Amino acid sequence: MSSFARGKYSLAISDRSGQAFPYSEMVREWNGSLVHTSEYESKHPQLEPKPKGGDAQGLQNARPARVEPTTPRLLQPNPFTATSSSRTVSVFEENHQRSTGDIVCFRDVIAGLGIEDANNTSGFTITVTNANNYTFTSTDTATASGRFGGVIASAGPVTISS
Repeated sequence: MSSFARGKYSLAISDRSGQAFPYSEMVREWNGSLVHTSEYESKHPQLEPKPKGGDAQGLQNARPARVEPTTPRLLQPNPFTATSSSRTVSVFEENHQRSTGDIVCFRDVIAGLGIEDANNTSGFTITVTNANNYTFTSTDTATASGRFGGVIASAGPVTISS
């Protein structure tokens, strides 16, 4: 077998600076470069990040989803239609999903056509006519035919959860 010389009088060229240094003071870096001890740079920690586990998927104290309380829905401008000499008022509420017999309370209705009780806090029992319309019977009789209600009228439950 052959053996290598110790190189006590030899010089080596640094791969980083190109300068000559004693062979015995040279070290090899992580990237394979032969450099002097004064030029040595260790491997940066971000080049080998620590492995992370996956995020947990389940909750320890999970609670089931709750049913949201019903809230008033803003109606389209002037959603109420009344006919002269009638107490029946038609309401346009797009895709209302209500049933005949439900009690609906209207809020912020601007009275018109002789119908003054639309903001009744006890609500009205409705009769569904189609998916977008239903009717209720007012205690007032309409004095004219047309639409009324204003732009901020809303329809919802009699009591609102807060």
